[in-house]
Amino acid sequence: MTIDLNCDLGESYGVYTLGMDQEVLPLVSSANIACGGHAGDAAVMAHTVALAKQYGTAVGAHPGFLDKEGFGRRHIAMKEEEIYQLCLYQIGALHAFCVAEGVKMQHVKPHGALYNAALRDSDVAKGVVRAVKDFNKDLLLFAPVHTELHAQGEREGLQVVKEIFADRTYTAEGTLTPRTEKKAFIDQPEKAADQVLEVLQKGTVRAVDGTVVAMEADTVCVHGDNEQAVLFIQHLKKQLEHHGTRVQAAGDRI
Repeated sequence: MTIDLNCDLGESYGVYTLGMDQEVLPLVSSANIACGGHAGDAAVMAHTVALAKQYGTAVGAHPGFLDKEGFGRRHIAMKEEEIYQLCLYQIGALHAFCVAEGVKMQHVKPHGALYNAALRDSDVAKGVVRAVKDFNKDLLLFAPVHTELHAQGEREGLQVVKEIFADRTYTAEGTLTPRTEKKAFIDQPEKAADQVLEVLQKGTVRAVDGTVVAMEADTVCVHGDNEQAVLFIQHLKKQLEHHGTRVQAAGDRI
């Protein structure tokens, strides 16, 4: 068995340094690189794509709302056409640096509030999916199962890569526990690995209230802004390998 391991990276900008890209990139198989919306800038995009090339890590665009002050975690009401333009603009920006480095862009994964909105709002999902399809219909789309984003991606003929999170908990509805709630985060690498292994081996995840929810995964995300990101990823990879699962980029698995 193989699984993709992804992380949100390239989220520094200007004089602000966020995440541990240099340490994380060699450990993951796919990097979701910020495109200047919620974070990142031209210099950081160029540097991160170059690092990904150096380590052989697959590159994906990570578009978000234009909200650096809120790190893209505040919802901004936008029409479908505006979402389409927002995503197309940011995908194109990162693609330019991929072309310059001779790196193939593998996938697109929305960030933060944009991601959450696309999971439940059909208009937002349509805007994101249309941007991906119009830019390059061969790009992979990262999305959780049982969501509008997943359904719309499949409806439009995109290859959808089913995503779960190692360091976040789930509700009984199969959605991520809101960040504002106490039990939203998993703070122990062992528990994060156990959650991932349950999904891979049993096709279920245990929600915060104890409910067992059906879940599927082709890729696992560990957040790069987690202070323990390196430790989480190292432990997760060790446990995956121990249970006969190899980490491999989503594009190489399809």
